[in-house]
Order: sequence, then C-alpha cells, then structure tokens
Amino acid sequence: MTDLQLDKDGFLAHLEDWSEDVAIQLAAAENIQLTDQHWEIIHLLRQFYREFELSPAMRPLSRYIKQQLGADKASSIYLLQLFPGSPAKIAAKIAGLPRPENCL
Repeated sequence: MTDLQLDKDGFLAHLEDWSEDVAIQLAAAENIQLTDQHWEIIHLLRQFYREFELSPAMRPLSRYIKQQLGADKASSIYLLQLFPGSPAKIAAKIAGLPRPENCL
C-alpha cells in the first residue's frame, strides 16, 4: 500500500487519507474487487458517517440502507455477498471510516 498509515486492524489511521484509490487498495487487502454495488454501499456509509459522525454497526447500517436504497440491498445476505465475514466492519474499513463499535 502506498504509504498509508493503518491501525493494527487495517483501518486508516487518518480518515482524511481516504480516496477511491485508497478504497481500492483496502478492498484488495480484503480480497474484494469493488463493483458498482460495493461503491453504492461505500458512498452510503460515508454519507452515514457525515450525518451521524460514527461508523454504524450492522443493525443501524441495515436500517439506513433500507431507508436509502430499499429492503433488498439492506439484507444481510446481500451485504455478506459484497463484504464477506463482517459486512459493517469490512465496508467501514474500505470506506475509510473508524471501526464500528460492537463489531468483532
């Protein structure tokens, strides 16, 4: 990765270092190749962070996605397909946000 400072869990140390190129690098580290569906969630997460100043855990994230994009995209199955393992945590990492509280 090009000179990015990450914490021990791979989250950006400085949120202002985020860019779409950085997101692509962070996604690659998670073995994820970003598609339009990924970007839709990533940009929504960044919008959530601007609005509420926190990274959402899974339930608030699902609720927010449902309000903004509809129920199909808020389902945990859909999100797990995009961000395997822990969707809220991995999507927040790629979106350059702090680690969500209550995420393992």
